[in-house]
This record gives sequence, structure tokens and C-alpha cells, in this order.
Amino acid sequence: MSVETSMHVRVVLVEPAFEGNVGSVCRAMKNFGFDDLVLVRPCELGNSAKAMASHAQDLLASAAIVDTVEEALDGVSVIVGTTGKPGSSTREHIRMPCFSPRELKTLLEDKQGTVALLFGKENHGLPNEILEKCGVVLSIPTSDDYPVMNLSHAVAVVLYELADIKGNDFLLADSEMQEILYQHVEQLLDSINYADYKKDKTSLMIRRIIGRAMISPREYFTLMGLIRDIQLALARAEAGQDTSWVENN
Repeated sequence: MSVETSMHVRVVLVEPAFEGNVGSVCRAMKNFGFDDLVLVRPCELGNSAKAMASHAQDLLASAAIVDTVEEALDGVSVIVGTTGKPGSSTREHIRMPCFSPRELKTLLEDKQGTVALLFGKENHGLPNEILEKCGVVLSIPTSDDYPVMNLSHAVAVVLYELADIKGNDFLLADSEMQEILYQHVEQLLDSINYADYKKDKTSLMIRRIIGRAMISPREYFTLMGLIRDIQLALARAEAGQDTSWVENN
């Protein structure tokens, strides 16, 4: 199976604890035609990883090893955090809304960019502080009797769904652009004295809205221009200056 698409997929394992699982992930990636693997502070990788990788040892050898999640996300357009414990209420913002692998495929189709799939440590998953950086949260539907999957099995299920994704020429804004946008949103909340007890949840909800909207660079610049005009108008109004020029700008 070959993966010919303008939607590039990167698998990011955050602090994997068992080298055999890393090798098995390499094998699953090669099964479905993917080859971009980044390891964040992994365990020591030795013979067990090589044995489980089998004929995917080349992928294991070429995997990038980094110290931070931020390094692993360099150049990506969509950040997807995985969890085995999806939220059960829209009030649980960190793990909601939660998409299945098939729903993620629908979101990504006809797009162009790089999606990073983040998988956490085997015994803990991704911590909340990393999930909060994700624009999309994904969970694999499983049995209530035993919902937690092996790391490599979870990676395989997600990659199976994405293996035949059809990309297109709708270029997505990269994560650097999006982070700048989120920073300006937070500055805007500060400038209107938004209630502190609501600020974190509101910022996270905006991140999720923009994350699943899959905005283009043009849409990014439009939103940035709007926010900057609002910030400038607020600053001039506070200083008692005329704001009519902003309306006509």
C-alpha cells in the first residue's frame, strides 16, 4: 500500500517506556506506508526494539529523537492528541470534543499540510498540559470492559484509517501561525478584563474551535488583522482617542 497524499502524517511518541512497543510502532507504520517518527525522551532502544521492528528497523534507525514536544511539532499544521479516557461532557474541555480515527480522516481530507499524532507513555497517556496544546483530541472506541489499548495497537488502528486519506491543495496554517493567533486571543481577553476563572477554559475552547476548523494561512491573516484592529481600538478608546479610523481601515 502506498500513501500518495499532500497530507503528511507524523507519529510522535512522548516518553515511551518500553522499547518493544517502539519497535512495534515502527512495524505498524511501515505496514501502512508511513515513515515520519519522532520520539520525545524515549527509553533506551536496543535489541528488543530491533526485534519487534522486524523489517522496519530502517524506520527505527531514522526516527528523530528530541527533548521536547515543541521540537517534535516543528512545521506541523494539525496537532492531534490521543487519549484512552475521552470526556463524557462538553464541560470537560481538555478531552472534549473527542474524535474517532475515522472522524479525524474526514477532518483532514482535501487538505495540505502535516498532522502530528501524539501518543503518550504506556501507563499514563498524554498529560493534561500536552493535551491542552492539541487542536484536536482523538480516542479509539473500545469496549467498556477493557478500554485501554497497547500503544502499538492504537497507532496501528489510527494509521489504518489514515492510510488512504486523499489530500488536496487547501494549504493549512502551520502551528507557529496558530500559536501566534492564540497568544493574541489571550492578550485580547486580558485587555477586556476577562474573568480569570474563565480564561483558561475559554482559551482552550478557542484552540479546539480553530484546531478543528483547519484554517488556511489567508484565514489566519484575516483573523489576526481583526484581532489587532480590536486591540488597537480598545487601546485608543481607553486613552480617550478617536477610534473612527479603525472602522474605515
